Amino acid sequence: MRALVTVAIFCGSVSAFSGTFCDKPICRRGFANLFISSVAGVSLVANAPEPCGARGRATLDQSYDRYTPRIVAGGSFYSDEFKRMVGSADWKGLKQATSEPPPKSKEDRSKMDGGTSARAAKAGQFSDARVLVAADLFASAFSDSKISAKTKRMQAEVATMRESIQGINLAAREALGEEISGGGFLGFGAKKRSPSDLAKDVRAFYMQGGQAYNNYIAAANDELPLSLDKLPYIK
Repeated sequence: MRALVTVAIFCGSVSAFSGTFCDKPICRRGFANLFISSVAGVSLVANAPEPCGARGRATLDQSYDRYTPRIVAGGSFYSDEFKRMVGSADWKGLKQATSEPPPKSKEDRSKMDGGTSARAAKAGQFSDARVLVAADLFASAFSDSKISAKTKRMQAEVATMRESIQGINLAAREALGEEISGGGFLGFGAKKRSPSDLAKDVRAFYMQGGQAYNNYIAAANDELPLSLDKLPYIK
């Protein structure tokens, strides 16, 4: 039985960064806080419909159990601690939160698990390795031999989140003096972004990434079997 989902969208300018919500159409610089309205029939069929293109319930259930905890934890971090970092221009915190784990070292190769556990622990709380790879893999669970429209929709939102996180990481490194602004020949002649410009850009990337996250969740929840809990949106 299909549920009709109505999404209440965040509206507000990047400069305001107030975290208030409204139910106007989706804003380019805002992201959705959700209001879900489910319309059910008088009776439910015994077996809920499978998501379009899923590789069977067993595969979907396994992917749900394996990947959604990382996705949900990432969203919780994004809307809480990460938001405070953006608001206060905590460049060190922003860099760490969006950084990937270090490459495998000689010391890692001598460990039982090849250093995987230690390196994974060094991945940022909303890094590609910790959150976005899991989001990509969960999206793939809704496809079989052919990539479904649902998988494409979800992975497009992951690509937007990835762009946002990379933009925040670059701005943080630039603010810390670890990166030179792009443009010019070999960086020469490029206009250096001021701290206020960097903070503004980071807020814009944050809003873009948050909207993409909620769009991803809306796509994931669409026709999700009733036996699986719907994933929470970020506020």
